[in-house]
Amino acid sequence: MKNTTANKHLKITALYERLSVGDERQGKDESNSIKHQKEQLEDYTKQNGFTNFKHYTDDDESGRFFDRDGYSRMIEDIEQGKIQFQ
Repeated sequence: MKNTTANKHLKITALYERLSVGDERQGKDESNSIKHQKEQLEDYTKQNGFTNFKHYTDDDESGRFFDRDGYSRMIEDIEQGKIQFQ
């Protein structure tokens, strides 16, 4: 399937963020790393015409394992055909 502008709006563009080593959460708020990752990913998607995006975030979870909440939700959406691929 060609990646046309119309196709970009049908499915979700997955944006995955994970806590970087050495960056700690500040109370109940997201870590600075997560905030910056979200900003950068959103800027990229908007600049490239991807408007239907969804964040999958793992803040405060180890990257050593794949059973992280955000990652697992993203994989479920991929398996259900909700995520677009280029």
